[in-house]
Amino acid sequence: MLSSGQRLGGITGVLVAAILWGTTGTAATFAPELSPLAIGAVAMGVGGLLQGLIAAGTLLRQRRLIAGQWQYLLSGAIAVAVYPLAFYASMRYTGVTTGTVISIGSAPLLSALIEYRFDGVRLTKQWLYGATLGVTGMILLCLAQSSGEAAGNEHALSGIALGLLAGFTYAFYSWSARRLMQAGVASRAAMGATFGAGGILLMPVLVMTGAPLLAGWNNAAVGIYMALIPMFVGYLCYGYGLSRIPASMATTITLLEPVIAALLAVLLVGERLPFAGWAGVGLIVICLGIITAPAKKRLLKKPHALS
Repeated sequence: MLSSGQRLGGITGVLVAAILWGTTGTAATFAPELSPLAIGAVAMGVGGLLQGLIAAGTLLRQRRLIAGQWQYLLSGAIAVAVYPLAFYASMRYTGVTTGTVISIGSAPLLSALIEYRFDGVRLTKQWLYGATLGVTGMILLCLAQSSGEAAGNEHALSGIALGLLAGFTYAFYSWSARRLMQAGVASRAAMGATFGAGGILLMPVLVMTGAPLLAGWNNAAVGIYMALIPMFVGYLCYGYGLSRIPASMATTITLLEPVIAALLAVLLVGERLPFAGWAGVGLIVICLGIITAPAKKRLLKKPHALS
């Protein structure tokens, strides 16, 4: 049983990660020549390889333990490779805000369902109340900022589907990494193995799409920033938090990411956020307060199997 201090540290780590991730949309606007696939491949690919590199010593010491959990490593690595491609492609088709809302907003529910299905984790009423408010806030934020963005866009449905795929893969690699940690793998090794392997899978995509990164200092700077700060440092913080709190709570806390993205768009890019958007921000903040409060004892029972 983790102490309240460890739990608070885990929540703080995920909050810092969400704040860093929230800067990616604004950073990408400074390099419009980069394709979504190039941005995803350089950010998660290079960032993942760096995580694997700094964890090399621990990975070597725990290689047998990790090999014994190969199914979680493989599934997590595939999810890591698919996530950024689906996420940034979704933003290209539906708009930055809508793509982020669908991807990040769906992850907490999908994460809880994954834990419910594979781990038998029961969903607390407290979590349901918080998640409902959070998802409602995400919808308001989406409607406020993206009205008309996808109107007449023939790829809108594809963008929504890609956003849901991104949300699922995000939830799934979080669950896979936590299962490695629960099997005794150190947090740094679990994240390093999962993201390092995922980074290797993304290298062919980077080779095929990354030429614009070398076309100018501006593109290169954006690529370096995306790989080092949101992905490398952000996922170090996320891994620290994930080792201390459930994946469903971690993914729900990252609902803060679109809030940060929206605020930066207002302050730095010059976008306007209507009242409905600010209401959505408020609901998400309330959601974070609810789900990170000490858990209540009453649980929703799993339904009995039909005879």
